[in-house]
Amino acid sequence: MTTSALPAGPIDDLQTRVLSRRSWMRMVFATIAGSCAALVYPITRYLVPPPELAVTAGEALAGTVGEMPPNSGKTFRFGSRPALLVRLATGEYRSMSAVCTHLGCTVQYRPEAQQIWCACHNGCYDLNGRNVSGPPPRALDSYDVQVRGQEIYAIRKQAA
Repeated sequence: MTTSALPAGPIDDLQTRVLSRRSWMRMVFATIAGSCAALVYPITRYLVPPPELAVTAGEALAGTVGEMPPNSGKTFRFGSRPALLVRLATGEYRSMSAVCTHLGCTVQYRPEAQQIWCACHNGCYDLNGRNVSGPPPRALDSYDVQVRGQEIYAIRKQAA
């Protein structure tokens, strides 16, 4: 009587598919490393903000000549930050940053007091941007104003 070999079954296939201990550890460490990277990346992006674009903006269009009556103000964008254009009662234009130096709130022009006011903590600035009262520690950054035809431009002052 002759015995024939049994055909390869599922047990033989299972033995050839078993991972070695080294391969299993590589897979576990790769999974852990991928999970850590997926967790750390958004935290790093939050803690390290992208570079500021407003620093590179040298000038911005603030408005047109006929749009503002005397003793009024308006907010406009200077790069990625707000700025303030004020037309004095004399018709002269002044421009400065609209970001309060205390906590970064947006300031506004108050025509009745002829002052720039921060609503967050009642900080006041004069029409040159110098702090008059309240908690702001320093003056607002001021800009040069230039009228070109019918357009009014605010220009970042060059450091001396």
